[in-house]
This record gives sequence, structure tokens and C-alpha cells, in this order.
Amino acid sequence: MNESILIADDDYNILSALQLQLKSEGYSSKAVTSPHAALEYIKKADVSLVLMDLNYSQDTTSGQEGLKLIQAIRGIDADIPIVVMTGWSSITLAVESMRNGANDFIEKPCDNNRLMTIIRNSLAFSSTKRQSTRLATENRLLKNENQPVEWIAQSPAMQQVMQMVAQIAPSDINVLITGDNGTGKSQLAQIIHDSSLRQSHSLVAVNMGAINESVFESELFGHVKGAFTDARADRIGRFELADNGSLFLDEIANIPISQQSKLLRVLENGEFERLGSSKVTKADVRIISATNGQLNALVEQGVFRQDLLFRLNSIEIKMPALRDRVEDIQPLSEYCLRKYNTKYRRDVVGFTVEALKKMQEYAWPGNVRELDHLIERALLMTSDEHIDVEHLLLDSHSMDQVSSSDDDWSDMTMEQAEQKLIRLVMRKYQGNAKEAAKSLGYSKSAFYRRLEKFNL
Repeated sequence: MNESILIADDDYNILSALQLQLKSEGYSSKAVTSPHAALEYIKKADVSLVLMDLNYSQDTTSGQEGLKLIQAIRGIDADIPIVVMTGWSSITLAVESMRNGANDFIEKPCDNNRLMTIIRNSLAFSSTKRQSTRLATENRLLKNENQPVEWIAQSPAMQQVMQMVAQIAPSDINVLITGDNGTGKSQLAQIIHDSSLRQSHSLVAVNMGAINESVFESELFGHVKGAFTDARADRIGRFELADNGSLFLDEIANIPISQQSKLLRVLENGEFERLGSSKVTKADVRIISATNGQLNALVEQGVFRQDLLFRLNSIEIKMPALRDRVEDIQPLSEYCLRKYNTKYRRDVVGFTVEALKKMQEYAWPGNVRELDHLIERALLMTSDEHIDVEHLLLDSHSMDQVSSSDDDWSDMTMEQAEQKLIRLVMRKYQGNAKEAAKSLGYSKSAFYRRLEKFNL
């Protein structure tokens, strides 16, 4: 155990007895005989719990010294567990100590078994509270890292996404978000949650690609003290933390096949056990997952369970690549410029016509994330009022080159070739369906039927 307990009492016999008892239970301890010494030690040392008397030499009956000590400790550390003890116990004094910030109360002479139970419970509660705070902080950080731009949806492709979000967000149906890296899948998950009936509860995000297989169950379902070598205290998992809210499983394709059945069970009935415990826990959680992988192909390869895929993709929303939402490039760029003007205290006005044209012709292999980084770099490169082409430092990876680098047309079916041709022409005319239909010789109605057929 790494827990260190501070004992504050002016009776040396009690201090010695308590230190021996704690040592036999595997805890280290530090003994002090005055409130002043206790405060000085807490200021400089890492203390897991304070076990303290309420009465000292100045006042041996009222408990006022102890109550003041509790208040002073809380001024230093708001979360450290405090267990108080006194030989002059009363209900009034017990209530008063709890009001001042104590976690529990025991009467002298202390029953060793009860005392150790109180200490273990207090330490476990403190550990769980710290873990909840850490997970919530990680969740906020993950959400912020994946929201480099505001939600802009002027293009037809994004309007279609938003229409689907409006339809499914108020329900509890599980959602699978697919799309290339950098398209904004994490941000879309946040929007779905914020538009749902669960918005007053947490959206807990977890990157499944970053979880080691050995700690998979502990991370998602939690564990009890002693479940494995380093399990020194109980901890809650992501499912419990997301109870009544939403759980965002990013990079879902990276779940090891050996762990998929455990996730499937929770999705089916909402039940799970903390690692090392046989007690069944239930959590009411909506699952939003995301991947840039091809889950159907992984199912065929035998590395992703088909029944798990069915549970995850009750509704699938595909985030379009930035090259397929050309109408959004200018407003996205302007938003990024405002953001980095504020960050770097600059006052760059905007973009030249040539710079905007260059960005609209670029293929954006890194999607919105790449655009965000590019605008930040361009703002730092320019000393003018406007960002010009020379400040973008874009390579020659244009829309036209995307078409030439795709699979050979001769290997495609007629339907695949038609779909690809429509995509290329739509890019050329920047999403203008009327001009694209005219260039291909389709009537307006025939062209829109194909757009609907190919989900374009």
C-alpha cells in the first residue's frame, strides 16, 4: 500500500497503539501531538488520510481545537479524508465535526475492527472521487482536442448530415459515425449528445485505440481493490461515469477481438461487473461510436464481431471529407483565422481571392484538422493584412490529382465508374448539381436520382 496516514493526538500511548495497528494492516503513518504540527506536516507531505483527536492540551472537553483543525485542513486540502475520534463523544459534537468537514467519527477507546473498516472505506471513497474527477477532466480535454473548429454546415453534404442528426438525436438509438481522419467525428458526437434528452448528463469520451488490452475491463467497467496487483483501491469505469448520459467510443475498430464479447454484453442489457467483483451493476448509457476503418471488411476478416457491429450501427452517419464540402472551406477558414488572431493577438483581416481559390482546389487529405493547422501556420507566416497563396505552403495535391491517383477505371464496374465520375464532376463544379448534370448530359431529375442512389 502507498497510503500514508497522519495521526494527531496528544496521548503518546494512543499514538503508539494506533501506529502499531496501522503497520500491521500495511499502512505507513506519521504521529503528531498538536494541531499546529498536524497542519505543518500536511503542508509539506503527501497524506492519504487524517486520523485525529478533537481534544488537545488547551481544551480537553469541548472539541473546539479539533473543529478548528478540521477547518484549517480543509483550507489546505478540500478532499483529504478526515476521521475524528474523542473520548468525550456526543451526538452534537459528532454532527458538528461532520459539518466542519470530517468524513467519519469514532469514539475512544476505538474498536480496532471498526476503525480499520472506517479507514478503508474513507480511503476507497476518496480514491473513487479522485478517479471520477480525473475521468471527467480527461473527457473535457479529449472533447476540446477534437473540436478545433466550430460547426459549419453550409454545403449540401453537411446539410444532409445535420438533417439526420436532427432526426435521431432525441432518441436513445446507438450511432456509428464513420469517415476519414480529421473530418470532425468527435465533434459530431458532441452535437448528437447536446441535442439529445441526455444533454444534462455527461458525454464521456474514451479513445479505444489508446487502451491497452490488459486494462480494457478496468477502464470501461472499473475494478475493486485487490482485483490485480496494482489495484490498491476501488475505481469506477467509463460506463458508470456515463450513467444516464452518453458514452463516446472513438476508434471503435481497435477493440481487441478478445474483449468484444464483454462490450457486447453491456450493449445488450446494460449490465456489467467491476473487475474482481461478482456484483452486477447496471448503467443506462447511449453509445456513440466512431471509426475511420471499414468495419464490414473487418467482420469478413474475422477480427470484428458481426453481432457487435449490429449493436453499434443502429444508425450510421458518414462524415464527408472536406474535399466533398467545398462550400464550407471559406467559412471554416475564416473561423480558424478568427480563432488564431485571438490566440496570437494578431489582426490579419482575411484571405486574398487567390488564396481562397487555392484552398478550394486543394484535396485536403487531412480534412478539417489539416485546414485548422494550415491556417494557424499561415497566420504566423504572414506580416500582411491578408493571407496569400505564398503563406499557405500548399503542395500540388489538387482535386484533379485525387482522380488520377484513384483505382484504375478499367477495374471498376459500370456503376462504380459512374459513381466516381459523378464525384469528380461535382468537385469540379464545387457542388453545383445543375452545372454537373449539364456537363454529363443528364437531365436534372435523372442526375438527382443518381445522387440519391449513391448517397452523394
